[in-house]
Amino acid sequence: MKDLKYLAAFTIPVSAVISLYFKGYWSFFTPFYTFAIIPLLEILLPVDSSNLSPEEREQKKKSRLFDWLLYLNVPVVYFFLIYTLFDITTTTYQAYEIIGLVFSIGIVFGVNGINVGHELGHRQNTPERFLGKLLLLPSFYMHFYIEHNFGHHAKAATKEDPATASYNQSVYSFWFTSTTGQYINAWKIQNTLLQKQGVHFLSIKNDMFWYTLIQVLFLITIYFLFGSLGLIFAIGSGIVGFLLLETVNYIEHYGLMRKKMPSGRYERVRECHSWNSNHVIGRIVLYELTRHSDHHYKSSKKYQILDYHDISPQMPYGYPTSMVLSLVPPLWFYVMNPRVPKDMKPTNSLSIA
Repeated sequence: MKDLKYLAAFTIPVSAVISLYFKGYWSFFTPFYTFAIIPLLEILLPVDSSNLSPEEREQKKKSRLFDWLLYLNVPVVYFFLIYTLFDITTTTYQAYEIIGLVFSIGIVFGVNGINVGHELGHRQNTPERFLGKLLLLPSFYMHFYIEHNFGHHAKAATKEDPATASYNQSVYSFWFTSTTGQYINAWKIQNTLLQKQGVHFLSIKNDMFWYTLIQVLFLITIYFLFGSLGLIFAIGSGIVGFLLLETVNYIEHYGLMRKKMPSGRYERVRECHSWNSNHVIGRIVLYELTRHSDHHYKSSKKYQILDYHDISPQMPYGYPTSMVLSLVPPLWFYVMNPRVPKDMKPTNSLSIA
């Protein structure tokens, strides 16, 4: 029964059901649940920094239950996409209700879509990677598969990585630099991969072309089936989904930088280059994403066996609470800047943080 704790991730879709069913101001229930109720629970519940024993780790690594808990997110995400598009285009809604649902469904796309797509995108077999990309589609972030796996994991905690937030950079600035930087990087990485294979850029093997085509056809299909309102809703909820991801990206590596060696290369990624949290609720709702250092140490390691490392910098709150904190930059800087290791801070910032 203990292994079923990750069903907590599905409380996000359950909250979206409440938003859809009761409508009115309940349309905003999912963001309220995600960024008010969950942070409160994180503060009230204990922190768990324990790791699995070797025997437990081996048993959980082989268990297919943890994989099926991920796969289940695919029908859940697409149910909410299709049902909500049908509902808002056949039922009379007030403008504020649609806005509430944009945020509610967008959060489902971010937590149960992109976050799970990220986990599956690191798997070694093609079917799981396909499901991962399918979960990235509603948020128009299929390029994330290429940039994250071949870019971010190589350049995390460096100035060359758009998904690493600089010291004293606000989350709002990061949204722009990360979304644009990662998209541009994805095209560059794709071109490099094709060159290594001896394949021309204008080739059917260019996945970025396929991702672009699929996402455009996705929006065209929505427009023809659900009209302009459906299209606007799909775009809005997709934006909420990928901005949720980028907010997570922001807190994962904020201010943490790898040293550059005399050779011009960076030191290898270590456990001290990602922010971690052992707050129980955030861990299980986000499928252990909060044990981010171990994920970077070995990206193919499945979420249920990720470890806590003593040398990893720890956030004072869980990821959901930290995301709320990041939306108020002065408060975020006040809490987090003193926690950034001194040797990682920009030289001109040492005297003010």
